[in-house]
Amino acid sequence: MVGFISMARLFVDHIVLFVKDVKRSSAFYSKFLEAPLHKDRQSVCYQIGETKLFLALPYRKPKRKFEKEELGLNHLAFGVRTLTELRVIETRLNRVRIKNSGVQIDRYGKKPFIWFDDPDGMRLEFYLRE
Repeated sequence: MVGFISMARLFVDHIVLFVKDVKRSSAFYSKFLEAPLHKDRQSVCYQIGETKLFLALPYRKPKRKFEKEELGLNHLAFGVRTLTELRVIETRLNRVRIKNSGVQIDRYGKKPFIWFDDPDGMRLEFYLRE
């Protein structure tokens, strides 16, 4: 097929999450992600595999707080490849006092994962891909 792009060749280039306070969010995300690629008063950017994660101020004042159970983003899951990696993340989250679920088993995929919420209430997860 002319013009067809294999789904296997596609990747997520970047994700943008709007946050209330870039400084607060940067301090939080830097506790479990490596140092940001970019940081200023308006945004911060982290490299996660091939994907960039931007945390930025919204273009206009939000009318309500983030609600993961409504339309839109429910959660953002970072993949890990071994249970050891997941346990290291759990230890790190506990050491920096980020409240989390502890390692649990996903009832749908039957894989280990750990979840926690960021300062704006966005659910984050580390999921064992294997």
